[in-house]
Amino acid sequence: MSEPVIMYTDGACSGNPGPGGWGVLMSWRGHEKTLHGGEAHTTNNRMELMAAIRGLEALKRKVPVVVYTDSTYVRDGITRWIKGWKRNGWKTRSGGGVKNADLWQRLDGLSTRLGVDWRWVKGHAGHPGNERADALARQGVADQR
Repeated sequence: MSEPVIMYTDGACSGNPGPGGWGVLMSWRGHEKTLHGGEAHTTNNRMELMAAIRGLEALKRKVPVVVYTDSTYVRDGITRWIKGWKRNGWKTRSGGGVKNADLWQRLDGLSTRLGVDWRWVKGHAGHPGNERADALARQGVADQR
């Protein structure tokens, strides 16, 4: 098995909703790549999802991937809740539509195709990869102003 791409993702929003940004730090075999972007009017959860989506979309070929996120929303959604959402036609247990279903569907397709290992890391706790992803996400917010 080849060495995995390690990816740190983060989203940020100034106001919720408000201007938002996402950031990704990728590393593989001693090489690093950073990505960031944003939207003028969005939510923090959408930016957390976009960070993971954009990072996975940036991969040029199928390789093992470990994604670190400080978002329990993303980690629990993609590893636990999504199975029920798909089974229920993208409805929640209470019968309402799943928020951000468009992004969840994109992320699910990428995650399934690539076989992503999802891991949670505590945010704002001094973890270098997470701190860099956070700074990139904040840059994405700043770019929207």
